[in-house]
Formats: sequence, structure tokens, C-alpha cells
Amino acid sequence: MPKRVKPLDDLKCRNARYGTEPDENGEPPKNELRDGYGLSLKLTPGGSKMWRFAYKRPGSRKENTISFGAYPTVSLAMAREEREKARKLLAQDLDPAVARTADRAKQANQAENTFRVVAEQWIETHKPTWSPGYLKKTQQLFARDLYPALGALPVAGITSGMLLRTIRKIEERGAYEMPRRALVAAGEVCRQAIGMDLLENDPSAGLVGLLKARPPVKHYAHVKAAQLPNLLKRIDAYTGRPETIAAVKLAVLTFIRGGELRFAEWSEFDFELREWHVPPGRMKGSVWSKLDGEPHIVPLARQTIALLEDLRQHTGRYRLLFPGMVDPNRPLTGEAMNKVFHVIGFKGQQTVHGLRGLATTLLNESRLFDKDIIDAQLAHKLKDRVQAAYNHATYMAERARIMQWWADNIDQKSGANVVPLAREA
Repeated sequence: MPKRVKPLDDLKCRNARYGTEPDENGEPPKNELRDGYGLSLKLTPGGSKMWRFAYKRPGSRKENTISFGAYPTVSLAMAREEREKARKLLAQDLDPAVARTADRAKQANQAENTFRVVAEQWIETHKPTWSPGYLKKTQQLFARDLYPALGALPVAGITSGMLLRTIRKIEERGAYEMPRRALVAAGEVCRQAIGMDLLENDPSAGLVGLLKARPPVKHYAHVKAAQLPNLLKRIDAYTGRPETIAAVKLAVLTFIRGGELRFAEWSEFDFELREWHVPPGRMKGSVWSKLDGEPHIVPLARQTIALLEDLRQHTGRYRLLFPGMVDPNRPLTGEAMNKVFHVIGFKGQQTVHGLRGLATTLLNESRLFDKDIIDAQLAHKLKDRVQAAYNHATYMAERARIMQWWADNIDQKSGANVVPLAREA
């Protein structure tokens, strides 16, 4: 039967000193004070006192010792806690020394893997599936809104409270969409950390419900149907740069997105087929649609052909339909196009992008065309690739009818919208 060991107390640990002489009974000095169950306090000649835990390794049953640190930095109570942790591991046939090495390696790994390090790994993983524009916006979001507060912190130590305080600072700028984007991005990084064994739980979970409510959706400004004739007449009367006038009129006739229109090139137009083939890379959509999608086809009405033929006299020698004034290899700006509406008295009432909403409303209200075909002409993206390909390949005759009806409707409301483009003196 093993000899019973009387547990230590703090006073005995505090008063213990390393000895070199035998005691009064001639016994060697006791320079190791035992507390029981493998725990002891080792006294050294230099005066330090070190906690030791002796045990038999699982499997080999060889004797081994690990240290719990120095007394009094590690108190008697703390040393006993460490002993119990080690005994629980042994009860599971786990070696405390191996577990400690793994734990220290994990802690070192966590310290090295800051939020920024993990975020950049996440970005690098997903970069091949993102467009250059989306990549740039994502990197800017992290640099501006997340890295200043979280970037240098170990991702393992980030809490829900830390994350929410960071998002609140974005809200303080008056932004509503950006806090949600930042929270989603931070959540992706946290889930990446979970996959790397750096986190057990996602601190972003449930935080979206604590964000400020979104204000009502504000659609791009566009006039009412009753105001359209006045708008068109004022566009016709505008005497600005011919390229800018043509860009606005082409936007009216095709209701295509401003960015897709401004970068238009003459090579995209087939005047025999009366079609404009907008490259997929310039269209709004996912990366797969930009890389291997089909061009968006815009059937050209008679009025649109006339406008383009007149414009070609001015810019046909350039690659772009609407070359900039300073550099013809760069298109005119969206600001220049929207400025036309400001000058003619429709500031805040009409924008280039708002022409899409205007066309959508009037085409649907006409009840002459199927909504799906209108959406196909508007290039509203479908998530399903098969359905998107099917919609692209069909309805072309009907879409051509839509575009001619729309151009005729514009003519009717304006008293002929297509007029020769005169150069400014």
C-alpha cells in the first residue's frame, strides 16, 4: 500500500529552503516537498522553487516529469489545478507532455495568425473567382474598415463585442449598406479561421440583427410618364458636346446601363443585322458570366441606326463611340452624361441609370410585351446558368419589336428625337 503523503500548505511552501546538511536524525535534506498524486515542489541551490509533476507515460509506462512553473508565481492552488488537468488527460490515455507541446504550438499559431493574415489568405483563395473590380472593393473594405481595429489581433481572440464595435464605427459615418458588407466579410474570415482550427465559434453569428435598420430603398431618379415629352424636347434642344448628346440619346433609346454604354466600341455594332453586341466582360454579373457568358444583344431600331450613323461622322475614326475630350482612348464620364439632366432642368429628377427604370415602367404598363422578355432585354441577370443561356437564345424577334416600339414611342412623345448632331462652334 503506497505511503500516504500529507498535503502541503502555503506556509510550508513559503518557508521551505534548499538544504545541504542532514537533519537532526541524520536524514539527507529534503529538497523536494511532496503534495501527493505526483505533485512536488523542487528546491534548488539558487533559491528557486519549481513545481514538478511525475507520472508514467501511457503505453510505454516510462517515468516522466513536467514542470508547472516556479513558486510563488504559480501558487499551490494553481499547481494543483494543473495536476488535475494532467491526471484527467492520463485517464484518457493522453500524455500531458505531448498535449502541452501541442497546446503551445497552437497558441503560437494563433498569435501568428492575426485577423489580417487570415483575411488575406481568404482573399487569396477566392480571388480567382472575383472580377478585378470586386477584388479591389473587397481589399479597400478591409483596409479602410476592418484592419485598423482588428488587423493586428490574433483572430482566435476576436469576440462578438469587438466585431460589433468595429461595425458600429462604420455606421457612425451614416453608411447603411457598408456595415452589412463589412460584417459579411468579417464572418467569412472567421469561418476561414474555424477551418484552420484557430476558432471554435463564429463571433459574427447573429450580429446582423443588431445593426441599424436599412432606410427605404431609394431607386434611381426618373421622371413620370407625363414629364417624358418635356424631358425629350429639352434633350433635343441641348447644345453641348455632340458626343455627350449622342450618349444621352443612345441611353434613352437602348436603356442600357451607363457604364456599359460609355465604353461602347464601334466594333461591337453589326449594322447589317441591326444589333449591338455588348461584351459579357462589360456587363453586370458574376465572374463566370463575364468570362464565358454570351454578349448581351441590343436590337437597333431605325431611329437608333440613324443616331449611330450621324455619330460615326464625328467619332468613327476612334475605337470608342464616345471618346473623352482629353484622351480619346478613355470614354466620356458618367458625370458628363448626368450633367446634361442638370443643365436642362432635371437635376434630382432624372439620371442615366434612371432611364432603365423609366423604360421598365412604361414597357410593362403598355401590356404589349411579356415581362420575361422585357427583363431579358434589360439584361436582368438570372442565377441559373441554364435558364440564363436559354433566355439569351430566345425572344430575339420579340426583343427587336420591343426596341422598335420603344423608339417609336420616344419619337411620338418628342416630335422626332433623332436629329443631326452639330459641332459646337
